[in-house]
Amino acid sequence: MSLVLDASAALTWVYQDEMTDASREILDRVTADGAWVPSMWRLEVANGLNVGVRRGRIEANLRDDALATLALHDIRMDTETWQAAWASTLRLADRFGLTLYDAAYVELAQRKSLPLASFDGAMLAAAQSLGLSVLGG
Repeated sequence: MSLVLDASAALTWVYQDEMTDASREILDRVTADGAWVPSMWRLEVANGLNVGVRRGRIEANLRDDALATLALHDIRMDTETWQAAWASTLRLADRFGLTLYDAAYVELAQRKSLPLASFDGAMLAAAQSLGLSVLGG
């Protein structure tokens, strides 16, 4: 697997006004090599798209098509996310001032020694301070 994929990075593929060269690079890497995600990733992505529908940013059919397209990628759910939640993830959240949700991505990238793909500045800064590679930003 090539990287740990944050929901913020995946959502840029749907919201065309957020698509950047960095987004395309992440999409290319995920298409070629797959990705790892914490177990709550599907909820975060679906919520981000559902909020877009509620705010009139996208139509429900685009949301549904986007979810179907994402399901075609080799995106693997980490089964150890919950085991780390009250230990290493919590410590990372405290250390870097992250939510536990965001710290779960950093913890997964650290545990698997993979780059973190995100557009969340605090998550990227935490990953970099741990010596991890990052994509996005």
